[in-house]
Amino acid sequence: MTHDPAEHHNNPSPRQTAPKADAERGQPLYLEGLNPPQREAVLKVEGPLLVLAGAGTGKTRVLTTRIGHLIASGHVRHPSQILAVTFTNKAAREMQERTSRLLGHPVEGLWIGTFHAICVRILRRNAELAGLNSNFTILDTDDQIRLLKQLLAAENIDDKRWPARILASLIDRWKNRALSPEQLPGDETQAFANGLGGKLYAAYQARLQTLNACDFGDLLLHVIRLFQKHPDILAQYHRQFRYILVDEYQDTNVAQYLWLRLLAQNTGGAQPAKHNICCVGDDDQSIYGWRGAEVGNILRFSQDFPGAEVVRLEQNYRSTGHILGAASALIAANEGRLGKTLWTDAGNGEPVRVSGVWDAPEEARAIGDEIESLQTKGHGLNDIAILVRAGFQTREFEERLITLGLPYRVVGGPRFYERAEIRDAMAYLRVIAQPSDDLAFERIINVPKRGLGSAALQKLHGVARQHSLPLTRAARHPDLMDQLRPQARRSLTGLMDDFDRWREALATENHAHVTEMVLEESGYTGMWQQDKSPDAPGRLDNLKELVTAIGEFENLAGFLEHIALVMDNDENDEREKVSVMTLHSAKGLEFDTVFLPGWEEGIFPNQRSLDEAGLKALEEERRLAYVGLTRARQRAHIFFAGNRQVFGQWQASLPSRFLDDLPVTHVETDTAQGLYGNSNRAARGGWGSGSWGDADDSFADMANTAPYEAKQDVSYGDDKYGPGWKRAQSQLQKTHKRRAPVLTQKAETTRTVSPFAVGERVFHDKFGYGTVEDVEGTKLLIRFDKAGDKRVMDQFVKSADTV
Repeated sequence: MTHDPAEHHNNPSPRQTAPKADAERGQPLYLEGLNPPQREAVLKVEGPLLVLAGAGTGKTRVLTTRIGHLIASGHVRHPSQILAVTFTNKAAREMQERTSRLLGHPVEGLWIGTFHAICVRILRRNAELAGLNSNFTILDTDDQIRLLKQLLAAENIDDKRWPARILASLIDRWKNRALSPEQLPGDETQAFANGLGGKLYAAYQARLQTLNACDFGDLLLHVIRLFQKHPDILAQYHRQFRYILVDEYQDTNVAQYLWLRLLAQNTGGAQPAKHNICCVGDDDQSIYGWRGAEVGNILRFSQDFPGAEVVRLEQNYRSTGHILGAASALIAANEGRLGKTLWTDAGNGEPVRVSGVWDAPEEARAIGDEIESLQTKGHGLNDIAILVRAGFQTREFEERLITLGLPYRVVGGPRFYERAEIRDAMAYLRVIAQPSDDLAFERIINVPKRGLGSAALQKLHGVARQHSLPLTRAARHPDLMDQLRPQARRSLTGLMDDFDRWREALATENHAHVTEMVLEESGYTGMWQQDKSPDAPGRLDNLKELVTAIGEFENLAGFLEHIALVMDNDENDEREKVSVMTLHSAKGLEFDTVFLPGWEEGIFPNQRSLDEAGLKALEEERRLAYVGLTRARQRAHIFFAGNRQVFGQWQASLPSRFLDDLPVTHVETDTAQGLYGNSNRAARGGWGSGSWGDADDSFADMANTAPYEAKQDVSYGDDKYGPGWKRAQSQLQKTHKRRAPVLTQKAETTRTVSPFAVGERVFHDKFGYGTVEDVEGTKLLIRFDKAGDKRVMDQFVKSADTV
């Protein structure tokens, strides 16, 4: 192993002399301005320390001051004896720069960086012990998937049924838990290709070693194995790193936790029993469980490091008293937390506002109007944010902001109509509306995969150029049919027949229903339903939102014209802009004014998360709500809607149970007249302190004045999701039983119940005979005798008895 020469410096650099002390106070100037808990976190340098740093309490200042103190006070002979681990390169750069400013000179030799960056340094020095050469390659995601596709082909595994990117996601999950192929539990291997997951993982690792390469997950995994198998190497790093600092400890996964434990178990050089590790984090902001973060790592810190001290940073320098009071009461409902209460001496400010509106469009209008009002009063758009729980919610706000001429940016992802799945769906619609749109047709000719790859597309282009035809007309030309293989010929002919049928349906059917039919019958929705990657459910939600958006226009042509105008919003101009983002993307940011829409059961907390993880997910959802509130410096405004439109059908919504946790002393309510009755819930002790009896009639009135689809047969489980859930569902079912909904005239023209029943034999012009497997409204899941399972609208099938 080679060593950093800086590790052998016995004397501090001349530039490392301590900054001058305040003559009167007798302390270094860098301690000035720290509050007592912050100072305690900086000065306690020996032994394990957990700094519970609430939102806006100055944790970055504590970390950088602590590093500066270790150097300036002579606790380390050289900065290389300090290891500081962050989660982003940006955070590492900021910490390095602030430490240098604090000390008044550049700090060189400090080991500071992300988990992966630190592991690369260690692994390149000891690559041979991990079976690699020091010049090993780090694969990106595209290279990783390409390699996995080769392995799937070698095992004769259908990549359409078992996509390589799903296997890549599984392998990444296993590596985040520090599981090598031989350590996989038996049930884990069943998660892919009928039990071949473990074998493919082992083959992938072997192939990486042959290529002298590793992926990002390997960087930690290899170093963990290196430390476990070579205690002498680990001991060298124990001697080097006298002090370890970790930022955002609540976001660590299993592999990161094991890596830190190995490094911290014997630090201190001459005092091997010391654990000089300082972890800074906030258990109330652990919101990344879906990508492997374990909140338990920070909760059991004192058990992992006996004798550990805990310092709580609770004085908030960001938000007003009302915002902090509401956020603290909200998060106090969680059981799995260490506990702290944020406070400020900056005054109460404005109460958190909670507004109930009729539906999602009204929610977008209300927020847009309020942003306009703030702008006229001199508030900058850069200081305003709309934070949503799910990506599909951004669509309403994007369109409203464009209508008002308010510039905006979508942070952490593309704008709604720029998302890949929306572009794909739009391409299908563009071809239906304009068959000569070659760009749109080329985009989806093989999406989902239907055997029309680059070779077939090249032949199609050749015939189109030869005969001066658009691609859709060239697709039926005899010259092309002669060149294609039988399978490709059948696929292309079937696709063109589909477009003809969809075009005919558009002439007589509602364009939103036709859009839904296109997504189902093309196999595009099914493609994402079969996709097991973490972002697949969000893509399906976005497609549902697209159908809803289309339904708001008189025809498909008007919608497509609208989209052309929407996409003209210039992202590159330098004007101030409203920030639109998900709550996950907002962590670490702050704004003067924060709007929090969609606080309704099913949306927030997210029903899919609750179904998958129950109480654990509920607590993470509540932490996400806490993060959202604490992004606001001066104003926080929560919205919920009484109605939501999903796939073109109205559904009644219930306020989020999180509203029950907000104390009336910090909240001001503003509910639309008649939405949930005329009672002022805040004055009566909160949204859930009394019974929902006051809302009985208003729920029924709402059913009488707006079309919606009641979910009568959904199972909501028991009390594990909290009392608010049971109370809300009980009330909703009671309302439905008491008074049946009376639909408006517009809704009466649209059937919501199919005449077909499960088990009935039906016939489809394209797919032939089949048996109805499931009925959802007017959508049927049919197992066709030859075409397999398909979801189709019931108007396109007929009873087999009539054929």
